[in-house]
Amino acid sequence: MIKLGVIGTNWITDAFISAALETKKWTLTAVYSRTIEKAQDFGAKYQVSIFLDDIEKFAEHPEIEAVYIASPNSLHFEQAITLMEAGKHVIIEKPMFSNPAEWAQAVKVAKENQVLMLEAARHIHEPNFQIVKEQIKQLGTIEGATFTYMKYSSRYDQVLAGAEPNIFSLHYSGGALSDLGVYSVYAALGWFGMPEKVHYFAHKIQTGVDGMGTIILRYPQFDVTLLTGKIVQSYLPSEIYGQQGTIVMDAVNAITQITTIDTKTGKEVSHAKPAKENPMYHEAMAFAEVINNPTLPDHQAKYEEWLQLSKNVNQVLKALREDAAIVFDAD
Repeated sequence: MIKLGVIGTNWITDAFISAALETKKWTLTAVYSRTIEKAQDFGAKYQVSIFLDDIEKFAEHPEIEAVYIASPNSLHFEQAITLMEAGKHVIIEKPMFSNPAEWAQAVKVAKENQVLMLEAARHIHEPNFQIVKEQIKQLGTIEGATFTYMKYSSRYDQVLAGAEPNIFSLHYSGGALSDLGVYSVYAALGWFGMPEKVHYFAHKIQTGVDGMGTIILRYPQFDVTLLTGKIVQSYLPSEIYGQQGTIVMDAVNAITQITTIDTKTGKEVSHAKPAKENPMYHEAMAFAEVINNPTLPDHQAKYEEWLQLSKNVNQVLKALREDAAIVFDAD
């Protein structure tokens, strides 16, 4: 089993650990936090014995083979570089890095040290994501799409009270696009490829980040509209429009319902498979397979495909921020 270390002690780290253990491919061996006490509090329920607050010692520890990084966005780059230079594979929560310059430097380090650099875009590994990809081929000519992911964050209450939590801070590469919009950008690029032009009509809040906004991805024959936000709650479905029909999904970040509707007859057909209780299971399984057998041709092809998609998403996120004049400290 792969010996896993984790950075980050929040709910998403718990979710990844649970998914990884469920696959029977991973074993949790170490927890890093800025304080030993916080690391111990988090790791106690997993019966972990290695707790560290020194990133260099964590990176060099022999009982760690791969590290899941779920720290604030702006910390991903420095932590990943330190770990990869020590020979550790890294799984980094999206967005992987703040900008393309960081991404390019990090992939160079990964290749030099013969380790894998994986972005934890969990939804692209789910069976229902692939089902949508296949159903798109049945729509005929694509005319457009609208994806919605807007979820009110309780931490916005802190902003309204005058504070600046990490997820709403330029210092930590936060904002709606980075936190939620990245799911929709991943879906669009995963299904349709790289757009020709992008536009972001962002609604900025008092901390300088985007609280919500409307994204337009322009393709040669159609546009994709993405609605993202962390200061409002939306209940709209997501749709893909073709000449032959429409695909309706309950979400793009964790798809549990997929319905195709024939344009002329109105006939509806459901396609979704039952989703795993933990949506990170398929991601943890996919990463384990590639880490365990990186030289297999199909695994190499998968890794290169994931890496190219990650690069493209990172470039689009930066272009969208530039369009909306959103500048991170990391830039």
